[in-house]
Amino acid sequence: MIQHFSQQPGTRARRRAASALMPLLALALAACGGTDDGGSRAADPAISPAASDPADHGRFEEAGPAAGAPAAPTLPAADGRAAVFTRSTGDGDKVVALTFNADMSPEHATRAAGGERFDNPQLVASLRKLNVPATIFMTGRWADEYPDQARSLGRDPLFEIGNHSYGLGSFSGPCRAGMPRVDRGAMRQEIDRAYTAIRRAGVPDPVPYFRFPGGCFDDGALRAVAPARVTAVQGDVLSGDASTRSADRVAEQVLSQVKPGSVVVMHATLSRAPATEAAVRRIVPELRAQGYRFVRVSELISRTRNEGRGQAAQDAPQEQHPVRGQDQVAGRERE
Repeated sequence: MIQHFSQQPGTRARRRAASALMPLLALALAACGGTDDGGSRAADPAISPAASDPADHGRFEEAGPAAGAPAAPTLPAADGRAAVFTRSTGDGDKVVALTFNADMSPEHATRAAGGERFDNPQLVASLRKLNVPATIFMTGRWADEYPDQARSLGRDPLFEIGNHSYGLGSFSGPCRAGMPRVDRGAMRQEIDRAYTAIRRAGVPDPVPYFRFPGGCFDDGALRAVAPARVTAVQGDVLSGDASTRSADRVAEQVLSQVKPGSVVVMHATLSRAPATEAAVRRIVPELRAQGYRFVRVSELISRTRNEGRGQAAQDAPQEQHPVRGQDQVAGRERE
């Protein structure tokens, strides 16, 4: 408590005591931040106003991969179409990228409000315990639903965060039962909106990689997303984890398909893919025993750029993709 000293005649000693207290008072105010000249909190590297301060959210309305730090490597667009990366043929080096979709559609959001889990903290804990780098393709709705988890993932150097659209709608014709279609003119906006939500949750530098919801796209979709300056990342190994509750089945499907440079498609949503975490605990040690090393997608793309080779959509017929998306395995649609 600060004591008030009145200035009455004959109280010279009290005035001297008050003067003596003033330096101490100034020190106390400085320690409490009262005389902060601007430095200490803003300089804290763990605090990023641009990523977490609600007052700054508007600055990300022109979201997109270039709004953060220097972008991860991408593949060049061709003929006005975004490049699509499936796997790296590389030099035969045994590297593989595990990727996980953090799905959240409007329907999922309603179910999450009722207590259903569309996150998977145990999976993340296992990846960290096993020291497995991974690429997470996050929807904007998922980042809005689980901002603390999104921030934790986005600030962990083990992971990189890609874009899976905002609301998990289809970017082509019929893709999956119940999946709403995104109008062609709104596709770029859907990507930008997702980047805005991801950064708002506290992910400072999402990578310029986009995964089409359901794995479905066509030539028109590639042209529509090209201005977003993203590389579309699909994958050559479909785990089927959203089609079964059997961890062994998921593990066997992955282990039977992996080859050097593979991109494995899995899910980080407990409700949709309850067996994923257990499957990963089997997949990782078995692939390591075979000599494989786990990397993020950015390393595979960097290898592809450096070697001038790899599988991209420009080398494949574009219009075939809506027929069988990446969320469909052996003729059975995932949820």
